[in-house]
Amino acid sequence: MGLFSRKDNDSAAGDPAMTELGREYGIAKRHGDRKTVNRINRQLGNGNLSDADQAAFRQGKDSYDAIPPAYSKRRNRRR
Repeated sequence: MGLFSRKDNDSAAGDPAMTELGREYGIAKRHGDRKTVNRINRQLGNGNLSDADQAAFRQGKDSYDAIPPAYSKRRNRRR
């Protein structure tokens, strides 16, 4: 391992599909897409998720939430 290695052991843990679903959930939540948020909630409610799947989903959601928004929601509003 090098001094500036970017490889992180946490990123490899969990199911990549659940991580992507969590990321998609974060995107939909930020953009106010209720249809997608409800669809993902139904998907998660129907299946029995293991702790590893829940952690992977949370990791995907948190990875998108860590990215700051590109613009303020108060843009182009009158005061």
